[in-house]
Amino acid sequence: MRWWKMLGLAGIMGVAATGVVIARAERRRRAYTPEEIRARLRERVDAARGDTSEEVTPTA
Repeated sequence: MRWWKMLGLAGIMGVAATGVVIARAERRRRAYTPEEIRARLRERVDAARGDTSEEVTPTA
């Protein structure tokens, strides 16, 4: 029965570690201002398109 205890403790430790990782990522995500998020998204779109210009005009 001792190995059941070890397995249970390992499972609890895994759940706790996952929670820490999620909380840390959420804290990092919420640290950005809306303007910073918009700027980063625009940079990603420009990089995906291969566009290096600063101003992108939307195409309909």
